[in-house]
Amino acid sequence: MENLCDRPTFTGFTRDGGYATHVVADSRYCLHIPEAFGDVDAAPLLCAGLIGYRALKLAGAGERIGFYGFGASAHILAQVAVWQGRKVFAFTRDGDQAGQEFARSLGCIWAGGSSDAPPEELDAAIIFAAVGPLVPIALRHIRKGGTVVCAGIHMSDIPAFPYEILWGERSVRSVANLTRADGREFMEIAARVGVKTHTTSFPLASANEALEALRSGTFEGAAVLVP
Repeated sequence: MENLCDRPTFTGFTRDGGYATHVVADSRYCLHIPEAFGDVDAAPLLCAGLIGYRALKLAGAGERIGFYGFGASAHILAQVAVWQGRKVFAFTRDGDQAGQEFARSLGCIWAGGSSDAPPEELDAAIIFAAVGPLVPIALRHIRKGGTVVCAGIHMSDIPAFPYEILWGERSVRSVANLTRADGREFMEIAARVGVKTHTTSFPLASANEALEALRSGTFEGAAVLVP
């Protein structure tokens, strides 16, 4: 349960070093990046991929899984889930035809808007978008005993919803960081799957522009800052 530490420190946030030319790191907390991945290709694996992998584990082993928000994390984990033999259903912003086509190109068997109902009842759903109202929407589409996993660090408020859509031993849970074991497992799996990350690179000085592009959904996959 090391991921649930009450006094964590994060390089580049609570401690200096995120943009330094050199850093000293505790080797116990470092991950080996498979040689198959170049620097830009590997960058999305180290946050979006790692958190997404833990969310996928917490979602359980169900065959039919829905991803709400198809960005940096989902486009990586969709490849892993398809490799695992699962049926992946992608939910994008309503009307995002390009995003839905992108999801289908990665093996998702269905893609639609977040307000659409999937053609099959889901075993689990992962919410990658930081949008609280998606929680009751996802609950309405999972089977009894299914799980809705909230993968974000922050999320807007979850609105009130009727107990009947939670009843039937459905559950809602969050993801908090990850363990070192998760990291080692994911890097090995990413190499075995041959994950292809879709990236748009920005120079470090354009970090604010990258964030704005991310908010507006003007690119597919993940944004990468290149120093």
